[in-house]
Amino acid sequence: MPREITAFSNPLIKRVRNLRDKKHRREEGLFLAEGLRILTEAREAGRLPQYLFFAADMAGHALVKALVTATEAAGGEAIETNADILSKLSGKDNPGAVVGVYPEFAVQLEALDRSSAAIWLVAERLRDPGNLGTILRTADAVGAGGLILVDECVDPFSVEAVRASMGALFTVPVVRASWAEFRDWLREGPGQLVGLSLDTKSDYRAARYAAPTFLLTGNEAQGMPDYMAAECDLLVKIPMLGKADSLNAAVATAVMAYEVLNQSR
Repeated sequence: MPREITAFSNPLIKRVRNLRDKKHRREEGLFLAEGLRILTEAREAGRLPQYLFFAADMAGHALVKALVTATEAAGGEAIETNADILSKLSGKDNPGAVVGVYPEFAVQLEALDRSSAAIWLVAERLRDPGNLGTILRTADAVGAGGLILVDECVDPFSVEAVRASMGALFTVPVVRASWAEFRDWLREGPGQLVGLSLDTKSDYRAARYAAPTFLLTGNEAQGMPDYMAAECDLLVKIPMLGKADSLNAAVATAVMAYEVLNQSR
C-alpha cells in the first residue's frame, strides 16, 4: 500500500533531490528517471525503481497502477505525492506524473557478447547529455549491441541524459572504459573499428562494413585524437554540401549507424 508524502522537509525527499548531483549519485549508487513513458519502458525492460513517486491525481491511470503494482511486488516502495514535490525532485516546472529512483546498473566489457549484434556504438569523451541520450536512442533504434563510453564522458545516469534517452538507457547496455581497456578488449576478437573523421577522403556510403562494426564517434569539439584514429581499421566521412564543416556528433552517429544497418541487411 503506497504511503503519502507531501512535506518538502521529509528526509527521503531531500535524499532523492540530492541525486541530481553526480557526487550523491555515486555515493548512493542510485539515479533518477522521470516521466510515465520512460518508467514504463524501464518496467517492460525488467527494471523497476527502488522508490516510485507518483501524483495523487494520476493514481487511477492504468500505467501508473501497473508501475505501482510491479514496484511493490519487486520489493520497492510506491509513494503518493503532489506536483510540487515531483517538481522539486525532477527540477522541472511541469513535472511528469511519476519519478523513479533506480539502482545504477554497471555493465563490464567482459560481459559483452560481440557476436550478439552487427553494430556497436562507441563514443569518446562525449560531453553533452543530450548527445548521449540521442546516441542511446539511435543504438536502440538500429539494434546495436550496446554503447561503449571511452574515457571521461558525461554521466549516463544524470537526469538530463536519462531524460534525453527516452527510456533507451534501460534497453541498451552501457559500458564505461578507458581507451586502453576498450582497445585491448576489441582486439581480442573479431570487430571492425570504424572512425568518423574529417581527415579522410573515404565516403561513408562507399565503404564496406564488416560485422561486428564498432562505430567510434569522437569528442563534440575536438573529434577523436590522432592516436585513436590510427587504431581504426577504417576512417570515413559524411559529405558536407553546405557551409557547415561537420554534423552534430549524435546526428553523425545516427547517419552512420543506419548506413551500417542498411549494409548488414
